[in-house]
Amino acid sequence: MLDRLFTMPEITWTGLLIGAGLFAVTSIGGLALVSVLLVKLPAAYFAHSRPRTFWVDRHPLVRMTGVAVKNVLGAIAIPLGLVMSIPGIPGPGLLVAFIGVMLLDFPGKRKLETRLISYPAVFEAINNLRRRHGKPPLILD
Repeated sequence: MLDRLFTMPEITWTGLLIGAGLFAVTSIGGLALVSVLLVKLPAAYFAHSRPRTFWVDRHPLVRMTGVAVKNVLGAIAIPLGLVMSIPGIPGPGLLVAFIGVMLLDFPGKRKLETRLISYPAVFEAINNLRRRHGKPPLILD
């Protein structure tokens, strides 16, 4: 039984093509999803003056359900993003993990987000993406 675990599977051209296709689809799809989310963010999302209230005008039960779903999605996105950041695994790993952090609610979140987004290369890359889609640049205080 153990010998089956340690034997190399047969590599075929069909298997290689399917693997390459899955790699391409998940990489391009992940980058597209992250790009859409970064373009849709309000320009003042990272500004200290922006209030951090989620669905305040909704019924309390709807608001609590939304907050719970948002936190579960964030908790799923962080490890998924970390796995995708391993070389050879397709997808925009660190960006997915960052979006997971943005979805979670925890003390010190705003400070962490601001520190991560304020790296010049990250900030400039996001603002270039937003500029190409006709959106104003992100505002940092």
